[in-house]
Amino acid sequence: MRILDRYILKSVLKIFFGCLLTFLFLYIIIDVFSYLEEILKQRVSLNILGEYYLTYLPIIFVQVTPIACLLSTLYTFANLNRHNEIIAMRSSGLSIFGVTKTVLIFGVIVSVLVFWVNDRFVPQSLSLNQKIKEQIETGTKKAKEDEVIGNLSMYGLKNRLFFVNRFYPQKNTMEGIVILEHDERQNITRKIVAIKGVYTDGIWRFYKCATYSFDENGQMSKEPQYSEEEIMTITETPHDFLKQRQHPDFMTIAQLDDYIWRLSKSGATTVIRNLKVDLYRKFTEPLTSIIIIFMGIPFALMVKKRATGLSSLGISIMLGFLYYVLSAISIALGKAGILTPFLAVSLSHSLVFLFGLYLIHNLP
Repeated sequence: MRILDRYILKSVLKIFFGCLLTFLFLYIIIDVFSYLEEILKQRVSLNILGEYYLTYLPIIFVQVTPIACLLSTLYTFANLNRHNEIIAMRSSGLSIFGVTKTVLIFGVIVSVLVFWVNDRFVPQSLSLNQKIKEQIETGTKKAKEDEVIGNLSMYGLKNRLFFVNRFYPQKNTMEGIVILEHDERQNITRKIVAIKGVYTDGIWRFYKCATYSFDENGQMSKEPQYSEEEIMTITETPHDFLKQRQHPDFMTIAQLDDYIWRLSKSGATTVIRNLKVDLYRKFTEPLTSIIIIFMGIPFALMVKKRATGLSSLGISIMLGFLYYVLSAISIALGKAGILTPFLAVSLSHSLVFLFGLYLIHNLP
């Protein structure tokens, strides 16, 4: 690595990690004071608080990394330009890419790291954080055997839609079960109602079960069939029910992709479209770090005076805000069906990248 590259990278890393530590400290302080009354009321121990805020580390890292990248890039190049070091580099024959390639490579590495943390650690951290938060609010730790999931709904294989009043994960038991089976045109063909379902030896046993069959017009085709106990040919396991009840933010890429595959023949087009947007976001959002660096470079390099530097800093932060607004709007349009899922998640990145490329191309 050239001395110049080390010089630029040292400044970027110093500001980057300084921003991360600052944001982390401010987040924890603000959160502690917002829940201080609850913490004192429940007499939450320091161990639980420490564990609670440790689960926030991956989440905070993913959220603040793009802003830290933008600020470190702006400060580094604005400071170099203010001391005429950029002019000296350009006079020696370095191109814009030659001056900025260290920061761009740094942005690519950070984007890969964010992608890995976001998929590997953030879903688990969110789940654990939610459980610890419930423990802090109630003052008691819920035993695993007492865990109950209420009002569970899930799309399953063979075009089935499940509704469960209560699900006991540790006991592999469901209560208040309603299963709707559909044909390819989403007409109800069969409805199964059961008081209780127990999963043992790889099969579901339903108790006090009633089965209703329907014709193409939605009318009952024959008398309901009742049984005290019935073995059901359902491929979903308790683990599938537990996994699919989660919000997309609590799922890894593999889990979300598997859920979309399970829904692919259900005809739930709106749900599938929204989940595809969430899935593609997991691939494109980590690119925010490199894209926002690319956007900040031309403004930092246009600095000539201190006042201009402050103006460029303000403009870049404003553009960063507009970038997030544009991203939010495109995501909303994607979930509304106006844009395709892939276009919805890539539109803001593409526009900002092209805008940054145009500004860099027009630099003197």
